[in-house]
Amino acid sequence: MCGSFTCSKNALIALNIIYILVSFILIGVAAYSRAASIVTNLAIVGGIIACGVFLFLLSLMGLIGAVRHHQVLLFFYMLILFLLFIIQFSIACACLAVTTEQQHQIAMEGWKRAKLNIKIKTQTIFRCYGFENQTYPPEDPLGGGVPYKNLTKCVARDGRNRCPPCWNILRNAINSSLKICGGIGLFFSFSEFVGVWLTVRYRNQRDPRANPSAFL
Repeated sequence: MCGSFTCSKNALIALNIIYILVSFILIGVAAYSRAASIVTNLAIVGGIIACGVFLFLLSLMGLIGAVRHHQVLLFFYMLILFLLFIIQFSIACACLAVTTEQQHQIAMEGWKRAKLNIKIKTQTIFRCYGFENQTYPPEDPLGGGVPYKNLTKCVARDGRNRCPPCWNILRNAINSSLKICGGIGLFFSFSEFVGVWLTVRYRNQRDPRANPSAFL
């Protein structure tokens, strides 16, 4: 019977194993997204990473509680998982709600605060120069650029060395990062709500092999 004690126990164990895999997916995707937009400090993407780490630790707690049918562990697991669902759902919605203008503002602030070596790394990797409106790199690194001799050359159709503004390239990386993190975070947050429901049902079931007087 699907609603039996054994079925609920096995389902909760399997769900927590899936949560461990999900936590690695969240951490990996968010870390890649953060690295893809080097100069920006995307706090909401960092929040996805934090949720992934916390979900991993919480999954271990859930596995122990499910195997032992430990009432106290299951209670705190259920409570914390519900709070994590709310936090992750909110962060995912925030990722998806960031507009293009807000992305531009975040990237511009990150560019202004970035150290010179980060700017050199960004411009070399993405083959760009400056933040915006910097088609030909000047000698003076005004506006956040670096001397052109430190960069990998960009060859235009006319054979001249030129690099496009970095914002033209970074905006695609930032936008895709936010959409991927938000979509994955939103999708998996609903699985956490399922985990809360399953924990409530499993916690209130009686273990047929246990002493009835030990059931709370």
